[in-house]
Amino acid sequence: MQLITADTPETQFPSPNSASEEGLVAVGGKITTKRVLSAYRQGIFPWYSEDQPVLWWSPEPRAVLYPDEIKISRSLKKTLRHNNFSITADTAFSEVVNACAGPRTQSPTGGTWITAEMMDTYNQLHQLGYGHSIEVWNEEKLAGGLYGLSLGSAFFGESMFSHQSNASKLALVYLAKFSKSRGIDFIDCQLPTDHLASMGAVNLSRKEYLRILETALKHQDHIKYWQLDG
Repeated sequence: MQLITADTPETQFPSPNSASEEGLVAVGGKITTKRVLSAYRQGIFPWYSEDQPVLWWSPEPRAVLYPDEIKISRSLKKTLRHNNFSITADTAFSEVVNACAGPRTQSPTGGTWITAEMMDTYNQLHQLGYGHSIEVWNEEKLAGGLYGLSLGSAFFGESMFSHQSNASKLALVYLAKFSKSRGIDFIDCQLPTDHLASMGAVNLSRKEYLRILETALKHQDHIKYWQLDG
């Protein structure tokens, strides 16, 4: 595990293969757009709390969802058929990030790992054309959504939220649909969870993840705002 200092170049990280058993690669440094993009290109992402230094991770296993392998439950299919929600992309990025950063009832402390510093950086990445969001609306109210980064033919999911039943799942379904139509090969879900597994995410070794990442990054970055078809 390496310490990142003020003198460390923004593109410099240790190899993900040097990660601790928990997946920690490096500690420290300032969150900047350049450093975050460089980290993702090397299979690393930031994840830390307000009272911690910046922590950089490359966990094993790594959860990945291939767009054409998403699983839609019976109840979710029913929600899709009823069509009570409208779905958009990149129309309310900062609102989605703010909602994802809100208190979490499933957290013992009710806290969140999305710090003000991270929110500012990812909003900048959105303005640069790398950060994207999927929004789920019930009339004019934001009911759920997700956000992340797009590089090459990969999408790196950061967080999702739901204020109504199935809203975040709908966002993931539409992300997979959009990804499939636009040549995005995989959605990086970072840490495995039962929820993601139920929707089709699979766990990859670090070696396999870095292999598919290398292939994805050979494709050109599409630096522009998203617009869902139809």
